[in-house]
Amino acid sequence: MALESLKAQISMLLEEMVNQPEDQHEIQEQLREKLQELRAMGLPLPADLVALEKRLDDDFYAEGS
Repeated sequence: MALESLKAQISMLLEEMVNQPEDQHEIQEQLREKLQELRAMGLPLPADLVALEKRLDDDFYAEGS
């Protein structure tokens, strides 16, 4: 059940990123936390979410430079 809950939460966060771009950084942090929870459970992450996480990280570091 925890896995399904995490998937639903990730889906909601992705929707929020589209619908509330002004909160993008906060939503990105929440998304990273959810992905970490999946990793902590020892579950493989879907490739598209891994790619999204990398893109978010790249964007974050590009903004900081």
